[in-house]
Parts: sequence; structure tokens; C-alpha cells
Amino acid sequence: MNAPVRTLVALALLWLSLSIAPAARAATTCSASMTDLNFAPSNGGVVDATATLTVTCSTFGLSLLANAKVNMCVSIFSGTDGGGTLNPRRMINSFGDPLQMQLYTDAGRSAIWGARGNATVPNFLPLQFNYSVPVLGGNQTLTATLYGRIPAQSGLNAGTYLNRFTAAADTKIEFRYDEVLLGNATMPTSCTAGGSAGTSSSFPFTVNGSVPNACTLTPKPVPALGFGSTPGFITGNIDQTTSIGLVCTGRTPWQIGLNNGLHASGNVRRMANGSGQFVPYELYRDGARSQRWGNTLNSDTLSGTGSGTGQSLTVYGRVAPQTATVGSYSDTITVLVTY
Repeated sequence: MNAPVRTLVALALLWLSLSIAPAARAATTCSASMTDLNFAPSNGGVVDATATLTVTCSTFGLSLLANAKVNMCVSIFSGTDGGGTLNPRRMINSFGDPLQMQLYTDAGRSAIWGARGNATVPNFLPLQFNYSVPVLGGNQTLTATLYGRIPAQSGLNAGTYLNRFTAAADTKIEFRYDEVLLGNATMPTSCTAGGSAGTSSSFPFTVNGSVPNACTLTPKPVPALGFGSTPGFITGNIDQTTSIGLVCTGRTPWQIGLNNGLHASGNVRRMANGSGQFVPYELYRDGARSQRWGNTLNSDTLSGTGSGTGQSLTVYGRVAPQTATVGSYSDTITVLVTY
């Protein structure tokens, strides 16, 4: 009888294991850009302009992330050319001449857009983001208007002005964020407390303005030059003066010419009495009455440079000795300002 066959069955134990790591957090990043603020030319009056800030916050990296919230502060400092002051702010031209301007967060231009922590103007722009984050990530973009103003001011110098907000220290966004896998995130307490700290960054832009060359006669018309009344023959020089008032933007080169009037004979100025009689006279640029005041640029005009404030120019008149018919005589001179 055969012995029974025993089958030995070896049992192997398979160990299975599963490790569940803590939920990872996605990184939230934010970036901003600003369009340039371009003012129209200023002649000393109020000039307004606007620019647009665009800020985008994005969250990626978690398929189950449901919601993200961001609390942000947006700061603008004095600018590279601002002289270190936020109130007033300024632009400068190539000579370093200042042109005052200001930046605001509101259309009424009453709330200056400043910088968090600044001792003079700590008024930053607050922004809050609240967006969902589906499988492939989520983001939100907000825009804000920058309101600029050049206030009324006098004594301006002509030129092209700017202030560059292009250095890292000229602008800044600071933010804290919170994100959750399921449900709603909690808005951080501020841009510096609560949640997780985001990476700060800047947003370069430039403020541009200009002051054109300009001149104005003041008053207009120019005060009359009166030679008075002379009894009998004109036996000696009759000398009188008047003045031309001029206001030109600073650094504006100007020339003032006087034409020959309505009744000239060649280059001899004459007053007329309306009955065909004339009294010759002359106008000069100097008190010695040796430099005739004419209308040929770079020759017999009076030239100078604007100061941004009023300038007074004396017109020296003379009637030389002569025999004249009794009557009242007059002439009209045109003043031409070239700049």
C-alpha cells in the first residue's frame, strides 16, 4: 500500500501599507502693473489725468483646493525723481526745475495715494481677493484707477517733466493669503498679519508732464505813450516812455518787436492828425535813445528769457524838434511777441 502523498502548501503573507501625508498647501502669488500717467501740457492751471493699476493673484498646485483669499496693501512712494516727499509730490525737467503734482485713490482727488508706514502719507490702497481654485488652479484680477493732478501754480519753467516710479523702492504690493482644501478660506487680518505671507513686488510706471513755451502781454492793450501838449513850434526833444508787461514761462526765450505804425513813411514813424499832416517820432529800446526799436528778429528787437513771473520792458519815445501844424496827432503800433 502506497504511502499517502502530503502536499505542503506554503502561505506567504503580503504586507500592504499606505502612508497619508499631511495636505500640501499651494503657493499664492500676486503681481501688479501700472500704465503711465500722462498729463496734458500745463500752463499753470489745474490739469488732471488717470492711469490704471492691474493686480492678479493666482493659486496653483492642489486639485482639491476650493477657495483662496488675499488681503493686500498697494503703496506708492515719492518716486526716483520725487525728492523724497509724498506731499507735495513733484516731477522735474532736465534742469531740475520742479513741477508739483499729486496722486490720489479717489476721483474727487481728496485721498492722497501714499505708502504703508510712511510718516507723512500712510494712506495705501487696500485690495481684497476672494476666488475659487478648481483642479487646474484659479486666479482673480482687480483693477484700480490712479487719479493724478497738477495743481494750479505760478512761476513755472518750460520743459518736459517726469517722475520715474521704476525702482524697487518706488512702489510696493504686500499681501497675506489663506487657502483651504474644502470650504471657504479666512481673509487674513491685514496685508501684514494672519494667513501666510506672500512675496512682495513692485510695479514700475512713469508720470509725465510738460510746460510749453508761452508768453502773454499784460495788460493788453499796452498803456499809451503820450507826448503831451506843446504850445507853438517844437524846439526841443520831447521824450516820454511807456512800458510793456510780459509774462513768459521760465526759460522761454522771447523777442519783442514794434512795427512802424499806420502812417510810416519808409522807416520813419509818423503820427497823423487825420487831415493829411504828420509829426515824425521814434521809439527806442534804450534810455539814451540810440537803439531804434523795430520788428526784424535778431536785429532791432528786444530779446530776453522768461522768468515765469511778470517782466516790464520800457519803450522810450522821442519827438525831435520840428515845425508842425496845429492839431491832435496819433498813431497805433503793433507789438509782436515771438517765442
